[in-house]
Amino acid sequence: MFPKVNYCHTCLMQGMFTPVDQRRVLAGFDTCLPCGETEAREVKHTVVPMHKSNYIKVTNLEDLKGINNKGGFYR
Repeated sequence: MFPKVNYCHTCLMQGMFTPVDQRRVLAGFDTCLPCGETEAREVKHTVVPMHKSNYIKVTNLEDLKGINNKGGFYR
């Protein structure tokens, strides 16, 4: 019996057949390492601490305005 080969979905759209490492497939990724790197660099986010609380991930910069309660009232 032949092992199943998973191909990178991004490379397949470009007409290339790049196999994805089985460990990446088991981790839930369906792209090869170079394509995964490209996709990861497209996402931008910021992690900020809340006052006397936990950290939050901010993807919308409008959410940052007024987050520091020591800086005064913001509308």
